[in-house]
Amino acid sequence: MSTSKGTDSEKVAVQRQLKIKVGAAKRLLKEHDIYKKEAEDRQCKVDRIVAENGEEWEIRIAKRLSEESQRMIKDTGDRLEKTVQDLKTLIDSVKSRPEFTQDKELLDAEKELTEATAQVPDI
Repeated sequence: MSTSKGTDSEKVAVQRQLKIKVGAAKRLLKEHDIYKKEAEDRQCKVDRIVAENGEEWEIRIAKRLSEESQRMIKDTGDRLEKTVQDLKTLIDSVKSRPEFTQDKELLDAEKELTEATAQVPDI
């Protein structure tokens, strides 16, 4: 037997999950962008050091840092992809429920999902 109170607390729990997943997606999207910018900057530094005939150890360290940034892009991209998939699954599971018609948390989650998939199209 489903009570109104049970439905309300379930709705609150789903809204909370939507809010958490949206926050995680926003954070990971921001991290992903930061690492992409960092990787570009570090690759420019490698190129500059090589062009200036820098010391071998200096080139090696700069390349290692550039590679680390590339790994972080992949890592945040993978985590973002998983978070977006989780968010999409949650949205799909509650979208057709009448108590979520015009729900602010659901609308925000759909908007964030659209933005995340637009900015990182390979997810």
